[in-house]
Amino acid sequence: MTRWVLASSNAGKLREFQHALAPVLQKWSLELINQSDLGVQSPDEPFDTFEENALVKARHASRITGLPALADDSGVCVKGLGGSPGVRSARYWGDALLESPRAHEYEEDFRVLSVDEANLKWLLSEIGHHQSSREWTESDAEYRAAIAFVRHHEDAQPILVTGVWPGKIIPTPRGEGGFGYDPIFLDPAVGLTAAEMTVAQKQSLSHRGRALRQLLEALAL
Repeated sequence: MTRWVLASSNAGKLREFQHALAPVLQKWSLELINQSDLGVQSPDEPFDTFEENALVKARHASRITGLPALADDSGVCVKGLGGSPGVRSARYWGDALLESPRAHEYEEDFRVLSVDEANLKWLLSEIGHHQSSREWTESDAEYRAAIAFVRHHEDAQPILVTGVWPGKIIPTPRGEGGFGYDPIFLDPAVGLTAAEMTVAQKQSLSHRGRALRQLLEALAL
């Protein structure tokens, strides 16, 4: 069976990609695996756009493994924070420790948290800090995703697709599924957070799901 590599170490993200790309994977007898299973470390993500970072990650994974590679760069953009954390979503708390004196007030409490938990709690803290009232109920936001596919690391015609999921950030986490900021990202149209949705529901609505459907169409050509 031929392998493609996903530039990720996140099991939840791998499941989403496998579910969305099942028609292509089955048709071409492909196995999609995380780069971490092949010992590949993530590269630096120096750019200010999701698209550029996704392409860097895909080329890096392909160069190290010699396999076709997929990568996404995604994050949550909060209107009240000027679009932050944006491309820094995955390292939001870590960057805060380096840049924000206020973050050190939370350092001891956050020490026992996972990266996802610390990022989420810091985002809630930042929204509360920037609101005129600490008693906030929701904040306008959107999830954004860019996905890159390269056939080899020097691919001159990579496939690049994007997706946007508008929603709200709520102050109290809800749901046990998903990952990252999913427990506080609410889709008002269905009244559920991303963490309360089934894989199929999330796939149909999410930023990554929308981008993956575009990718599926492009790969079928």
